Amino acid sequence: MRAIVKPTAGSGLEMVDLPIPECGPEDVLIQVKATSICGTDLHIARWDPWAETHVTPPLVIGHEMCGVVVDKGPKANGPDLGQLVSVESHVVCGRCRFCRTGKGHLCDNTQILGVDRDGVYAEYVAVPAINAWPDPPDMPLSIASLQENFGNAVHTVSVPSVSGRKVLVTGCGPVGVMAIATAKAMGARLVIASDISAYRLDMAKTMGADVTVDPSSQDLVAVVREMTDGEGVDVLLEMSGAPSAIDQGFRSLVRGGEAALLGLSSRSLEFDLDDNVIFKGATVHGIVGRRLWDTWYEMRGLLRSGAVDLGPVVTHRFALDDFERAFDLMASGECGKVVMFPDPADADGPLS
Repeated sequence: MRAIVKPTAGSGLEMVDLPIPECGPEDVLIQVKATSICGTDLHIARWDPWAETHVTPPLVIGHEMCGVVVDKGPKANGPDLGQLVSVESHVVCGRCRFCRTGKGHLCDNTQILGVDRDGVYAEYVAVPAINAWPDPPDMPLSIASLQENFGNAVHTVSVPSVSGRKVLVTGCGPVGVMAIATAKAMGARLVIASDISAYRLDMAKTMGADVTVDPSSQDLVAVVREMTDGEGVDVLLEMSGAPSAIDQGFRSLVRGGEAALLGLSSRSLEFDLDDNVIFKGATVHGIVGRRLWDTWYEMRGLLRSGAVDLGPVVTHRFALDDFERAFDLMASGECGKVVMFPDPADADGPLS
C-alpha cells in the first residue's frame, strides 16, 4: 500500500510502498477514504523542536481520517464490516488511573496515531475497534475526516463556561474557526477573533466571529477593551501557540477570567505569569485531545442538530499522491482544512 512517512530525522516526507497492516485480535482494519492535514503534521514535516522530542522515525504520519471497515480481529467488538467510521487518534490503555476515572484523554500510556505509532496517511490502517467511531453513511467524507480535529475545538470551548460570555479566539486556523462556530453554538454573546492572515480572518467571519482583528496592524488589547466597555474578555481560547498571541490574549482577559490553551508553541517562551495569571486570578486550562468519549458525543449533537456547519472549513481537496502540494498549501495559511484522498474517485468535491 502507499503511505506517507517521516523516513529519518530532519525536514521532509516521502511516499513509500508498505505492507497492509495486520489486524490484531481487538482491531479493525480500515480502508482510508479521506484524511486531513493538522498543524501537528506540519510540525512533524518541518521537524521542529516539538517533533524532535516526540517522534521516532521511520513512521507513517497522519491522525485525522475516515474510512470503511474491511476486516476485524476475532475479539473486536465494534463497527460492522462496511461501516463508515472516523478514528480517535489517541490509543489509550484502559487500565491506568486516568482511564479508570473517566480521564482517558490523559492516559499515562497514550499512543497517538502518526506520532507514537503508524498513522493514517496511507491506504489502510489498523486501530483498536474502540477507536473507530461510526458515522452516518451519508456523511460527506471530508467532514467525517476532520471530526477528530473538530473535537479539539469542542473540547477547548466546552471546558470554560462560554454561555452568555465574551470570548477571544487567538489563531484562526481550521481548529480556531471551528472553535468560533462552537462558541457561538454554545451561547457566547460576543466572539472576537485575531489572526495575522486576511484569508483566515475572512473565514473567521464566515464561521460566526462578531469582530476580527489583525494584531500586525491593530492593537488587539485596545480593540478588546473598546468592544467590552473596558473590561476585557471573560474567556480566552488560545489556538495559535504564537508567543505574541498568548501574551495579547492574557492581557485581554478580565480579572477572574478563564483561558483554555490548545495551540502548541513548540519551544520555551517568556511569559509574565505574575500579572497575566496570578494577580489576575485567572483560571488556565491546558487542552489535550478529546475527552473520551464525552467530546465525541458533543460533536455528534452539534453536527446532527445543525448548530455547527463544518462545510465552509473544507477549502481544498487533493489526491494523496499530491501530498507535497497539499502540505505547502497548508503551511501557507491561505486555506481552511485540506483533505487528501487515497483514491481520487472518492473526493466529495473538486480536486485542487
